Amino acid sequence: MEFSFDKVADVLHINFSNEKIINTEEVNSGIIIDYGKKQKIIGIEILNYSKRNINLNEIIQLSSEEIIPAIIEC
Repeated sequence: MEFSFDKVADVLHINFSNEKIINTEEVNSGIIIDYGKKQKIIGIEILNYSKRNINLNEIIQLSSEEIIPAIIEC
């Protein structure tokens, strides 16, 4: 799992794989999921990250499937 943050755009990127993106879906306002083959989650983008109440210490302990519900709740 790799994290990158664009301070100017206020976007947090979480990457699980370098696999090619096949499909992208906005699952909640500003929460964008990137899917690869067989709808496998390969990345998540969180827009307006600094305005959300997301604890990265908790997020890094979750699997890709657990992260989405945790982020949507914030």
